[in-house]
Amino acid sequence: MKTSEKNVALVLSSGGARGMAHVGVIDELEKAGYTIRSIAGSSIGTVVGGIYATGNLNAFAEWVNNLHKFDVFRLMDFTLSTQGFIKGEKVFEEIRKFVEDRNIEDLDIPFAAIAADVFNRREVVLNKESLFHAVRASIAIPTVLQPKKINGIELVDGGVVNPIPVEHVHRSRNDILVVVDMNSTFPYKKPQFDKAAQELNKNQYKKVFERLKKKFRYNHSHGKSSSPRLGYYELLQKSMNLMQEKLSEMILEKYQPDLLIRISRKACKTFEFYRSNEMIEAGKEA
Repeated sequence: MKTSEKNVALVLSSGGARGMAHVGVIDELEKAGYTIRSIAGSSIGTVVGGIYATGNLNAFAEWVNNLHKFDVFRLMDFTLSTQGFIKGEKVFEEIRKFVEDRNIEDLDIPFAAIAADVFNRREVVLNKESLFHAVRASIAIPTVLQPKKINGIELVDGGVVNPIPVEHVHRSRNDILVVVDMNSTFPYKKPQFDKAAQELNKNQYKKVFERLKKKFRYNHSHGKSSSPRLGYYELLQKSMNLMQEKLSEMILEKYQPDLLIRISRKACKTFEFYRSNEMIEAGKEA
């Protein structure tokens, strides 16, 4: 880079469990001597970015990396609500054990979270709310996590309207604009790391998750067609991936960052948080 400045305005995209790679990217930026001056995030980007802005990212990363076996499912507070089959509150009960909720305007650096107001068909920028409320709204995947009501408005996942909120990051004149995109389409190459514990965790996770998926899936097609029908989970995930991929392409065409860091959306699926350690390493190597 031509500039000698090492201050960064950081934009963290949506991407489900892939977003744990944001942790690795931040770690490498700081090791290289960069100072993160501001952050804007969407969906999982608000989780990592918001917790970083409280100064507790290392504690968060350690907690996530130590989730084993059924821990992830213990954090899924299932409900029969038609708005979403997960309440999404248990995980924040755990995070509160090592991160104190604060108003966003009181954080150490400027921070903005993006959510979607689907009723009024608009994006909502949350920068003067409870951090936890803003993050909870931004990660509310439609029909999966229940919407979060803020100021009387029901909000859902920010990735629905703006997966890479470049225009909402606070940027000073000499700040380097760094964007981390979790929705790229290039092939994924696994990072080098100790996989033994992760494979055990993966197998335990998949056994339970496969049972959950069966409740929302049709395995066989009708008639003579050889193509399987997409069930609830597969249809939702593929639709969200396609939408965010196209939105991300348009945003990056309009706003060209000084540094673009990309992670393949093939790296892992939306709910594969048992692979957090792998994703963090992928972020370090990106």
